[in-house]
Amino acid sequence: MNDKNKDLLIRILTALVFVPTVLAGLFGGPIFYSILFLIILVASSVEYYNLIFANQYDSHFFRRNYGIFLSCFVYFTVAISNLYPDWINFKEMDLLAGLLPFAFVAFIYELFKQPEHPFRNIALVISGIIYIGVPMVLLQYLAFGVEDVFNPKIVIGLIVMNWLNDSGAYLVGSRLGKTPLFPSVSPKKTWEGTMGGVLMCIITGYLFSIFWDVLDTFDWIMLAIITAIFGSLGDLVESMLKRSVGVKDSGKFLPGHGGMLDRFDAFIFLLPFASVYVYFVK
Repeated sequence: MNDKNKDLLIRILTALVFVPTVLAGLFGGPIFYSILFLIILVASSVEYYNLIFANQYDSHFFRRNYGIFLSCFVYFTVAISNLYPDWINFKEMDLLAGLLPFAFVAFIYELFKQPEHPFRNIALVISGIIYIGVPMVLLQYLAFGVEDVFNPKIVIGLIVMNWLNDSGAYLVGSRLGKTPLFPSVSPKKTWEGTMGGVLMCIITGYLFSIFWDVLDTFDWIMLAIITAIFGSLGDLVESMLKRSVGVKDSGKFLPGHGGMLDRFDAFIFLLPFASVYVYFVK
């Protein structure tokens, strides 16, 4: 078996495991849902901090692991509150009051460590929490907070539209694409492909509105537009990150497909914008 066929086989085998796992998490109920996105949160955070602290694992051991811990701590707390409200039932201010002291630990650590660039280190730690941790926590709101019962339909819709946005952009861009979108970051992306992705998203959003009444037609189409715009930007942002550190993939979590962040970069990036829209609508 030559290398090309071997790589294709690895990609197929990975997909055969990964796709059913994601489907089980989305349709398997609230516990499987929460576990699925906790795994994605951990893997994506590990890859992110590995990139920004490249080749400096030992000197930044606390910083990278504290960023991962803090994101997971908030996600886990919110998930437990949703899954078992009789155990923990807090409001947004409770979470904020409990989180702030933990966030300031990063400042205290730099104070005692006295590195050359303390606030750059603090910024790098917090950037991972904002870039990955906060959006993943919003997935709990989108599934549990919209109707006060577990309903993952909006999240499923965002994932499907995001995937079809990428597929539509590729299909149209590979055939009709002539005008580069961001050549310095991703030379293959074109405006024509982007418009193809937007159209695919809008059609998909309209179809979701027919079968799922969790949102009306206008709101599904608005989420489709948000997905197309900010999902595309999220993909470009991760490309910018990888280009800045000189790597092709964010990691090797998914053999043949790159890292977890490679697969969910666009989805993670669009979540804050989609969540804000849903929050004010509902």
